[in-house]
Amino acid sequence: MKNKTYLSAPGAAPSSAAGSPPEYGAGHPLRRVRAPLLPRIFTADSVQETLGLDFPHPSKPRVLLAASGSVAAIKFESLCRSFSEWAEVRAVATKASLHFIDRTSLPSNIILYTDDDEWSTWKKIGDEVLHIELRKWADIMVIAPLSANTLAKIAGGLCDNLLTCIVRAWDYSKPLFVAPAMNTFMWNNPFTSRHLETINLLGYKVYGSMMVPTLNEKHSMNGFNIRPSYSLPSVS
Repeated sequence: MKNKTYLSAPGAAPSSAAGSPPEYGAGHPLRRVRAPLLPRIFTADSVQETLGLDFPHPSKPRVLLAASGSVAAIKFESLCRSFSEWAEVRAVATKASLHFIDRTSLPSNIILYTDDDEWSTWKKIGDEVLHIELRKWADIMVIAPLSANTLAKIAGGLCDNLLTCIVRAWDYSKPLFVAPAMNTFMWNNPFTSRHLETINLLGYKVYGSMMVPTLNEKHSMNGFNIRPSYSLPSVS
């Protein structure tokens, strides 16, 4: 692939930006749990290499690419183009992610579904339900970026929008990749490691880093400034 879109975090390690995360004793309810994380750089290529492309369809595998409300969603258009080089792609965006996604810049062959589509496509009993149809259509689901909010929802089994309804109905015999993206204060919160452990036990393939905010960059989030290029380690 000529133009790879990396989810990569420039700058220092997480603990240097926000201090070391709190440590709790073994009996504490917020004791830090460390989920196994995938170690390299996340790209569309790394997902392709991991999968081996053994799918039932005669041509390209079907990838459902979803974005949640992290500023890292500014790269969603580039991810759509990268995955389109080897897969048939459909896209899902949460309401919050649309603050960062320029819908007019998405490739013309990719349909973008939002929460409004979930409701507008169903009129009466017997009509198709969008989150079920997308779940059946896809061979693979990739959530990039996965915000702290959506991570918490998924770990708790919530399904209050199109993205989380698809996940709640997902067939776990099919791969589901997630790429967490959040500031270092959120990443170091003990809830984050517990939520990652929960979804890892469900069979999610979790990329092991988050966005690392650094000073003097172009995009700010929660008091930090962030590079337009965002990062997450990838599949081993």
